[in-house]
Amino acid sequence: MKTKLAEDMGLEFPIFAFTHCRDVAAGVSKAGGLGVLGVAGHSVDKVKMELEWIEKEVGDKPYGVDLLLPTTFVGSDRGGLSRAQLDEKIPEGHRRFLDDLLERHGVPKLPPDTDIGEEFGVGYDKQRDVIELLFEHRISLIASALGPPPEWMIERGREKGVKVAALAGKLEHATRHADAGADIIIAQGSEAGGHTGDVGTMVLVPEVVDAVAPLPVLAAGGIASGRQLTASLALGAQGVWTGSVWLTTEEAETHPVVKEKFLKAGSSDTVRSRSLTGKPARQLRSAWTEAWEDPSNPDPLPMPLQPRLVREAQARISRTAHKSPGAEQLVNYFVGQVVGSMNHVKSVRTVVEEMVQEYADTMERLDEWSDF
Repeated sequence: MKTKLAEDMGLEFPIFAFTHCRDVAAGVSKAGGLGVLGVAGHSVDKVKMELEWIEKEVGDKPYGVDLLLPTTFVGSDRGGLSRAQLDEKIPEGHRRFLDDLLERHGVPKLPPDTDIGEEFGVGYDKQRDVIELLFEHRISLIASALGPPPEWMIERGREKGVKVAALAGKLEHATRHADAGADIIIAQGSEAGGHTGDVGTMVLVPEVVDAVAPLPVLAAGGIASGRQLTASLALGAQGVWTGSVWLTTEEAETHPVVKEKFLKAGSSDTVRSRSLTGKPARQLRSAWTEAWEDPSNPDPLPMPLQPRLVREAQARISRTAHKSPGAEQLVNYFVGQVVGSMNHVKSVRTVVEEMVQEYADTMERLDEWSDF
């Protein structure tokens, strides 16, 4: 299974695992792949704490990080807007709709002074301190989602010997990232969870491989098994970028109610919706996504207005989903169509081992078929 990229990065297996959970990231790196921690929206202090923990846990094993670096958003022409300026742009009708949605579902308000976590600041400048901190740690990879990595980030990566990757949902994105100087292109098909385009993995990966050669490409979208790993390598990818499969692992910090929904869901139970971030992101279909899809209701706002609008509502839903039937109907999370195959809770190591074993079995079967 060794590929040149995996060998260059010191990996036993070409399995890259995007996750927001440090335990999952560390677990994949210790199992021979590369755990990639999503740090979008984290403060400098939080990032420092998470990376220090991972480095103690993985020893000399490599790991990576992932950031959201969109190039187009409300205020992008001015480097971003202040919170007050963002609030001024949120229509009152959207606020009333959201209040009514939560009231109809009986979602309780938050207790006073509840901490609802960090707010994601879009734009390179708003995340520069975090990015500089990342390069002070011994990361092996830094990935940029929603836009090409800025020139200064690529330069820092080369200075530090860190691979810079960028996610692409269509061919034009991939060539733009390659022209910007990215070291690795991640071709992410529409099946993937989170922000994704509308081109399928089977079509996108070979297109990107041919277009950006000799840059290495990782295949993403709908990959959770050894057979899918084998297919990705056959398409010309040098590894796989996985995400959804880790959400139902023992180590994952996925909301317990959401995890149960994932375990019961089928591959048709997801939808690309702008209802959480303002950009199309595949997530589990729920009363939340259905409400925002209803043409009689307001359309989701563009990034970063939508996440600012819904952040408190999402905190209220998550806080009470385990005891409020209405909140349970609303709660959801980003996940890909491969959720239909995620039917059992397993350890991270078991997921990696099963992928590797199925890859070996698949290659053996293909060898047998070649004799006919």
